[in-house]
Amino acid sequence: MMDALDDDASGGVTLFVGRVRDHDGGKGVTGLDYQAHPTALARLAEVAEKVAADHGVAGVAAVHRTGHLDIGDIAVIVATASGHRGEAFAASRDLIDTLKAEVPIWKHQVFTDGTDEWVGAP
Repeated sequence: MMDALDDDASGGVTLFVGRVRDHDGGKGVTGLDYQAHPTALARLAEVAEKVAADHGVAGVAAVHRTGHLDIGDIAVIVATASGHRGEAFAASRDLIDTLKAEVPIWKHQVFTDGTDEWVGAP
């Protein structure tokens, strides 16, 4: 992942790591599963390219896991490299927000009370 961000002119590299937390919406979470549509990887690449162009950053990288994840597991990592930290932070925020909104990856949460829910599913 860091190879995508290797640029001698970039003084700012930001990294965001999203982990599975033990609660959501006031309910305890025991774990979750992520499922991705077959087009998710291509869509993720499109999102990364657009964010890079919109923010003029030298590099972007994003990885989102699928399958079963336990509390504390890493679910998503996004990173950007830019000449200055401000642009890198803004691009990373845009990258994670756009990824969550537009890449077809769906989360199935299981709660401690035995209920469950799908998040982001069509």
